[in-house]
Amino acid sequence: MQIGLVLSGGGARGLAHIGILKGLGEMGIRPDVISGASSGALIGALFAEGYTPEEILDLVKQHTPSNVILMAFNGFLSASGLLRIVESAIPKNSFESLQIPLFVTTTDINAGMAVAFSEGPLHQLLVASSSIPGLFSPVKHGDRYLVDGGVADNLPTHCIRQQCDRVIGSHVNRFGHAKYQEKGKLDIIERCFHLAIADTVSASAGLCDFLLEPDLHRFNMFELKYADQIYEVGYKSVMKEKGKLETLLS
Repeated sequence: MQIGLVLSGGGARGLAHIGILKGLGEMGIRPDVISGASSGALIGALFAEGYTPEEILDLVKQHTPSNVILMAFNGFLSASGLLRIVESAIPKNSFESLQIPLFVTTTDINAGMAVAFSEGPLHQLLVASSSIPGLFSPVKHGDRYLVDGGVADNLPTHCIRQQCDRVIGSHVNRFGHAKYQEKGKLDIIERCFHLAIADTVSASAGLCDFLLEPDLHRFNMFELKYADQIYEVGYKSVMKEKGKLETLLS
């Protein structure tokens, strides 16, 4: 059975994907192909390279400040900043060198559409997929200018659906767990962004055979200081659905 795993974008909340990978691994579930956008693409790439979930979590904690905004000012998510981290973590600049096939989704800001890549040079596309508009500069790739894949397709299921018998989606941006309360401006921007892409995400979710949506409402996408807690929420969300997943994949 060919199993696909789709990892949504979500900034810091994307760290829940690491816990989900840990839980799936304990169940003996290893994806045959991975698709990701933004933080989901980065985590998917590290896993496809051969890092364990624990190693990915340690890598994230070692190389990032506690806040995504600080990352922008420190140059971490500039084209050169994140590129240095990616080059160090994944030495071979090639999709073909990965242990698991990977699809990385970006957004072409001229064409106004999602573009998924699965072959050729890898590093710049991982940077592009994570380039949050307004905070980080677009990445020029050929004649395209690419930004965060989550803008056009934050749960990129379409690109792998046809080649998989079963697709598991991991979506870390569900807002149904809690109603809006007065918070800071970044929380308003984040909520409005996810409202704007809700229909696209819903359509992609409908293509998944099983959708995991860990309850992450108390964490926003800009703060990385809760890495361990977010990881644990992701892990527990898999364990909660263990029986259903085993039935689906039997």
